[in-house]
Amino acid sequence: MPDFLPELPPLSLYIHIPWCVQKCPYCDFNSHALKGEVPHIEYVQHLLNDLEQDLPLTGGREVRTIFIGGGTPSLLSSNAMQMLMDGVRARLPLAADAEITMEANPGTVEADRFSGYQKAGINRISIGVQSFSPQKLERLGRIHGPEEAVRAAQLAEGLGLRSFNLDLMHGLPDQSLEEALDDLRQAIALNPPHLSWYQLTIEPNTLFGSRPPKLPDDDALWDIFEQGHQLLSAAGYQQYETSAYAKPGYRCEHNLNYWRFGDYLGIGCGAHGKLTQADGRIVRTVKTRHPRGFMKGNYLDKQHDVAENDKPFEFFMNRFRLLEAAPRADFRRYTGMDEQVIRPQIEAAISAGYVVETTENWQITEKGKLFLNSLLELFLSEDE
Repeated sequence: MPDFLPELPPLSLYIHIPWCVQKCPYCDFNSHALKGEVPHIEYVQHLLNDLEQDLPLTGGREVRTIFIGGGTPSLLSSNAMQMLMDGVRARLPLAADAEITMEANPGTVEADRFSGYQKAGINRISIGVQSFSPQKLERLGRIHGPEEAVRAAQLAEGLGLRSFNLDLMHGLPDQSLEEALDDLRQAIALNPPHLSWYQLTIEPNTLFGSRPPKLPDDDALWDIFEQGHQLLSAAGYQQYETSAYAKPGYRCEHNLNYWRFGDYLGIGCGAHGKLTQADGRIVRTVKTRHPRGFMKGNYLDKQHDVAENDKPFEFFMNRFRLLEAAPRADFRRYTGMDEQVIRPQIEAAISAGYVVETTENWQITEKGKLFLNSLLELFLSEDE
């Protein structure tokens, strides 16, 4: 058994809203095209019941960040959002300065509705722009145009929220270097405090998976990344994770908690949770994926304890996505295990040039980033 954990990891809350107006061909998230009206109030009631059942797993800790994702959370009425946030606050201690993010599609960003979300407590909005090219948006199955994306960003800035993010993709079907950089320039011009800039990947079980479009080759992708990275750096954005850039002081606290191997409750259709217990067990939960089953009150789909010998791999799989140094003390704090358990693997990572070590920290190197899979394989347990 691990030692008793002296201090439990920070706690976040993820809330999943499963509906979209239509399903995008690249999307493998748990989202469902809307048939008829969103059952706003009924779904919120189920979310709060789901939360209630998970409360014993939290150890009474306060929640530091909330992320409402989807689907398209901005399909939820502002009344339903108010009811949801009031219900969360009534059931969980929420940090006074909690970061509360909500995802939104530009086409569903209406000014009056947004001030309602803000009243409910939303202080950070993440806008799924993806591209400013009408042709590329159409190809991606998006239902908004570039003008709506610009308007949504301006609205987010005008609301005086604590922050907002734009989601942008590169490596799109038939995308040239110039088109990719043009998207990035237009995003930077809107001055978001945070930019998620990630490469389109073709996932199985999606429309693109069954009929793959022609994507730029590896050399073209590298040019896009290299020149895009320079553009972002010149504009004052710092890369802090594989596909996340932020102005100083505006990193996404919720995502940082995931990558640092913090804890999170996951409520709503298909949501995942990870909750460390006082005795050192790490419990993972998965909620029922389909709204039909979830809204019958069958919330929990699966629950299991992370095996002791899987903890090192899970810790580093998250931790090494971040470019910041990893405090060595965090390994014990987040896994309940002694560092001696992984000394041989750390030594191997250092001698391979993947990681450098100081008395305080481990830092992934440029080589480690390039060979991330090889680095992580060092921490796989014997039986995998």
